Amino acid sequence: MNRKLFGTDGIRGRANTDPMTAEVAMRLGMAAGRHFSSGTRRHTVVIGKDTRRSGYMLEYALASGFVSVGMDVQMLGPIPTPAVGMLTQSLRADVGVMISASHNPFEDNGIKLFGPDGYKLSDEIEAEIERLMEAPVELAPPRKIGVMERLDDGHARYIEFAKATFPRRRGLDGLKVVIDCANGAAYSVAPRVLWELGAEIIKIGVTPNGENINRECGSTDPSACQRAVVESGADIGIALDGDADRVHLIDEQGRVIDGDQIMALIATRWAESGRLEKGTLVTTVMSNLGLERLLAKRGIALLRTKVGDRYVVEAMRSGGYNLGGEQSGHIVLADHVTTGDGLLAALQVLDAVVTEGRPTSEVCAMFEPFPQLLKNVRFDAASKPLADPAVRAAISDGEAALGASGRLVIRASGTEPVIRVMGEAEDAGRLAQVVDSICSAVERAAG
Repeated sequence: MNRKLFGTDGIRGRANTDPMTAEVAMRLGMAAGRHFSSGTRRHTVVIGKDTRRSGYMLEYALASGFVSVGMDVQMLGPIPTPAVGMLTQSLRADVGVMISASHNPFEDNGIKLFGPDGYKLSDEIEAEIERLMEAPVELAPPRKIGVMERLDDGHARYIEFAKATFPRRRGLDGLKVVIDCANGAAYSVAPRVLWELGAEIIKIGVTPNGENINRECGSTDPSACQRAVVESGADIGIALDGDADRVHLIDEQGRVIDGDQIMALIATRWAESGRLEKGTLVTTVMSNLGLERLLAKRGIALLRTKVGDRYVVEAMRSGGYNLGGEQSGHIVLADHVTTGDGLLAALQVLDAVVTEGRPTSEVCAMFEPFPQLLKNVRFDAASKPLADPAVRAAISDGEAALGASGRLVIRASGTEPVIRVMGEAEDAGRLAQVVDSICSAVERAAG
């Protein structure tokens, strides 16, 4: 079934512009409420958000839609995306909603839906909800209109849940940790988790004002976290994104540790302890060839999917795997959560640092990555530059130039009008020429 509103990670767009309007959000609440309601019992939805100004508008519009069809609403306020998935399942809610555009600037916003099992919805269910949005909706009679309330202990529940994933009788005493919450959804809960586990913490990106989410902070711009780590002599830095479902780490020398290195570390440790299900790590086509070669040496299988954490999770669920993620820092620990959780991934690395008693730079230096280059080219949504013959020819020429010593991944983003051109090869100079040539062709085709 075709979907018009939903992309690879929910619905996303510029706030107060179609489809990110209060009207669309209310109709979405009505349709989703109808889809997840059956029988005569009361039904519940939990709604979380990040710290964008437009979150208030969308939060109440969604809630109005849900209550109008008879569903009760529990509002969580600013809270990480993985917490919404966890609480949907824990509270036996029928549906969960996260209002966030993740790593995008504050002008954008998005809506992600979770089913009663805590997982993001399938393409088929999203298509069905879109169909319901276009049809007349049966409203609840006055006595069956839903109610709205704030869930006061949602944060506390997630904090205790996150702490419980850290090995019992082991703490972070003696570690100095910089935590950068990107002025986003985790600004309250993440520092508390680290503090209560015993770490000395230095907080940045914890003063949201509705407009500064992801601005010069967080995993998409970790420079502030890098400076704070070096200047304070911290052992590690943790840089989350706006909704805290992804993470980049900073070692004690101020160098960034991406998702590939984090996955390599966790996969290796889990394999050694017999915890890695089927000896397999699930990741996407974007992960570095260096990761693939390291895992092969360790006897760990690597399964690649399309880009998008939802596709990683789908492969994990269908294959019975418990570890997956993306180079961008979405790390899915299926023993604990149903989607990427930046804080929980960081706790796994902190456990390794504490256990091994070595600097973060040594613990996380798992492999030497192949030179990799990623460039984005914006295009008019009406154009189709990847179908242009000149672009296809440039891609073919690039693949021939790299040969067996490299690879290319060119795709349209599922969340914004951008063509992503990624390449990796042993020869960095040749790689740059190939990627630049393809980007130029895409720019010409996109006008």
